Amino acid sequence: MTIKVLVVDDQEIIRSGLKMILNAQDGIEVVGEGSNGFEAVELARRLRPDVCLFDIRMPGMDGIEATRRLAGPKVADPMAVVMITTFDLDEHVHDALKAGARGFLLKDAGKDLLVQAIHAAANGDALIAPSITARLLETFSKSASAESARAPINPLSAREEEVLATVAGGSTNAEIAEELHISLSTVKAHLASLMTKLQARNRVEIAIWAYETGRVPDSQTDAG
Repeated sequence: MTIKVLVVDDQEIIRSGLKMILNAQDGIEVVGEGSNGFEAVELARRLRPDVCLFDIRMPGMDGIEATRRLAGPKVADPMAVVMITTFDLDEHVHDALKAGARGFLLKDAGKDLLVQAIHAAANGDALIAPSITARLLETFSKSASAESARAPINPLSAREEEVLATVAGGSTNAEIAEELHISLSTVKAHLASLMTKLQARNRVEIAIWAYETGRVPDSQTDAG
């Protein structure tokens, strides 16, 4: 099945480069492009792509607001949005993830990581560039104390705590399965349970919760 992608960035040269890379991949097709948040929302609602690839900083309406309108907490049928930016510590990244983005990449992340993020988002997964996952989430969660984070509906099991830590470190489902010596289906079951207990909509929100509650050691943050 071909993954349909909408690319929105205010710089034409960036859009052209992203389209060229994505259209060259088997199973991926860029079905539309825009230059600002208003166009992003209109095109996404009209074209219904499998994945939206949005820049964060754009004129008029930025990528964060566009993401909120398409994938925010109040959206009944949220779309898959991956955010891209030039800055690895963009002050708006945390807001973008809270708005419902399923992934975050730097524009110099490279072809392989870009394609991986598109596939992950299309499959209901999420990917944040591994090189900055821990540092980025830790930086933006400093403003939230452990007391401010929602308490889980039910206590987490020891295994769920282990899965939580790997998610916070940016691991994919396959990497979690290999690290914890469990099957992919078991990983997905634990993630589903975590989302229910933490009232999270996706693994990005699970990761943010882990940092907000101080469950990620400093050594893991420094490694990112």
